Amino acid sequence: MQERQLEILRAIVDEYVATQEPVGSKVIAERHPLGVSPATIRNDMAILEDAGLITQPHTSAGRIPTNTGYRLFVDKLAEVKPLSTAERRAIETFLASSHDREDLFIRTAKLLAQLTKQVAVIQYPDEEKVVLAGTANLARGSAQETVASIFPILEALEEQVILLRLLADAGQIVQVRIGDEQTEKSLQTTSLISVGYGIEGQSTGALGIIGPTRMDYAQTMATVNAVARYIGTFLGGTTIG
Repeated sequence: MQERQLEILRAIVDEYVATQEPVGSKVIAERHPLGVSPATIRNDMAILEDAGLITQPHTSAGRIPTNTGYRLFVDKLAEVKPLSTAERRAIETFLASSHDREDLFIRTAKLLAQLTKQVAVIQYPDEEKVVLAGTANLARGSAQETVASIFPILEALEEQVILLRLLADAGQIVQVRIGDEQTEKSLQTTSLISVGYGIEGQSTGALGIIGPTRMDYAQTMATVNAVARYIGTFLGGTTIG
């Protein structure tokens, strides 16, 4: 696949995440400096569609990414980008005011949900216990989300055993599961971004966010990674990742 086609895929992902609307060649040509005409972009979009990376919903002239397209997009992110100094300072300041470990994890879950606008889940260190925050974000994501589609997700999120399974294989590197890559059938319309956090260099717990496949993967991965590092710091150990 040509680099330009990857750039077009990246543009479609970025625009769709931002607008929740199918993306056309004219929009890409106007907003992304690719140096080619809308006609060339349309030709490349046809190649991306044949490859199963984008699809045309209904009769719209625009395209949206498929789960396969999101996976390629995530895999092409060379590394998790760092947060800005202001973002890091905001996280540190908020968590530094925690009174004890219980308060730390409740605060962290709320902060992670607020920063990502998704559902946050955190496993306590070496415990079969999790804290959840931000479930209301599921209903705020898009007008396309219906009560019928959200209800199975909410039901799954009420089960501690399911939440623990979601985080069971989280490790030192941020992991992304997209759509049907999720083992829990009721969560296969969502994506999971997770990572472990550690004390004295060892992974003792994990955290993650759950949201629609249409999410800002780059920013969310950076936030999840940064928050995991700060938890390790505040627990008095050396972070991992």
